[in-house]
Amino acid sequence: MAENTVTKVDFWFDPACPWAWMTSRWVDEVATLRDNVEVEWHIMSLAILNENREMDDAHRASHQRSLRACKVAAGVIAELGNDKVKAFYDEIGTRNHPEKRAKEEGVLEEAMAAAGIDESYLTRADAGEFDAQLRESHDDGIGRVGQDVGTPIIAVNGVAFFGPVISPAPKGDMALQLFDGVVAAAGYDGFFELKRSRTRGPEFN
Repeated sequence: MAENTVTKVDFWFDPACPWAWMTSRWVDEVATLRDNVEVEWHIMSLAILNENREMDDAHRASHQRSLRACKVAAGVIAELGNDKVKAFYDEIGTRNHPEKRAKEEGVLEEAMAAAGIDESYLTRADAGEFDAQLRESHDDGIGRVGQDVGTPIIAVNGVAFFGPVISPAPKGDMALQLFDGVVAAAGYDGFFELKRSRTRGPEFN
């Protein structure tokens, strides 16, 4: 891959998903190491994805908790832009996953404040003001990969996949090697799926 060729990455996330968090840390590492990688952050919702499906109470509760954050993110993307939603995802994701505080009262408001997002965005989100933007973003992401997958969704130069599902998030040269492999896979129109069973959970260190 030529060093001066811009590689566009689109990333769809739900803040509740630990696997999306892992993948986002890898994408962030790649973008830090390579100036020619541009990342645009998008929101999707596991609550919307699974709204008509049977699932256990714990997962449904997690998705519903995250729905408020998803709505806030949709509003932030629409009005404040890519850098601000990235800051918000960094803050809420850190609290949800490495700090394991997702169930704490006030954690969403705390993350918003840390990212410099006015509390009015939560009021507007709760009033349903950003529902249409959230569903549009969700449908855009899931429409690229199909209804039988979830988050993360990553698109490389417009070619979208579910995943990669990774743990831990690679750093340095290993992060770049994995990224180059994903770019190569995206470059072949006939590539659809490569999978094995997970043998470990998310490692946040």
